[in-house]
Amino acid sequence: MTANSFRQMSSALVIGAALLVGTSVQASAQQDDQQRQQQKAERKQQQQQQAQQQQSQQQQQKAARKQQNQTQAQQAQQQQVQQQQQRQTARTQRQQTQAQQEQVLQQQRQQQKAARHQQNQVEAQRQQQLEQQRQQRSGQVQRGTRQQQSPQLAQERQRRDELGQRQRLDQYRQQQIQQQRLDSQRRQILERERRVAQLRYQQRYFDRLRQDQARLRSWSYSYAPTQYRYNRGGRYYEVNNYGADMLRQAVRYGYEEGVRAGQSDREDRWRNNYQESFAYQDATAGYNGYYVDLPEYRYYFREGFRRGYEDGYYGRTRYGSNSNGVFSLLGNVLQGILNLQNYNN
Repeated sequence: MTANSFRQMSSALVIGAALLVGTSVQASAQQDDQQRQQQKAERKQQQQQQAQQQQSQQQQQKAARKQQNQTQAQQAQQQQVQQQQQRQTARTQRQQTQAQQEQVLQQQRQQQKAARHQQNQVEAQRQQQLEQQRQQRSGQVQRGTRQQQSPQLAQERQRRDELGQRQRLDQYRQQQIQQQRLDSQRRQILERERRVAQLRYQQRYFDRLRQDQARLRSWSYSYAPTQYRYNRGGRYYEVNNYGADMLRQAVRYGYEEGVRAGQSDREDRWRNNYQESFAYQDATAGYNGYYVDLPEYRYYFREGFRRGYEDGYYGRTRYGSNSNGVFSLLGNVLQGILNLQNYNN
């Protein structure tokens, strides 16, 4: 092989190798370009997926907020409806309470009207008796001792007293019927107002009325001549020893019950209102149906009750005393209320 041929062969080999290298570089560049395009496509796809996921999450969050808003709107509407129902219920209860109180007051007015009518009849008889007694006392000495009544007049007076006594018992029995109705109505009102202490006191007072009614079965009437007189409303009334004791008892019992009622209202943190108490409206505790008309007993019971309620409500002893939980009306207060005058003094 000549040198020229060798050079040609070497050149051919170099050229072939260069061509081969160029072809390989070109193929590698093409491959790199394809990879970059593929990566770019993958990144674009990932971005699209992420965008779709974010959009989906935003839509879900938007739907959740919308659902939450709807739920809150429904709850607010339900609360508004409940509040309206509660206000309506409270309004209805107040109307019922007012209607019941008005009914109780109306019944009391009817009772008072009937009692006044009956009292007027009894008073007419008393005035007639008083006129006869004034005529008999016209010749008395200054000490006020009365002359001996004739047997006929004494019999007539005893007959009228017995008639008045039957009227008192009938009136008291009618009052007992009203007690049941009044107790039930007042109990319902106290339960709605959640006045636990006053409700407990009313039950205690009503139990006392039952005891009075049980004792009344064993009591009997005994005639006694009048010995005291007292003034109420500009008019004089006369009573015997038993009647005077009954009036004193009415004031004392009224004071004791008033103290307990006032303490109960104070314990319930209720307003000062003695007139709405069941005991004040009833005012018959201790009454036995004898010697004193029921309206008279109730009047003096309430006089004591009013003073006792003030002492109990304000925790003081202005009108009475307290000895280990036993409440007693002061003697001078009792005398000031009744002002009984003994004919023999």
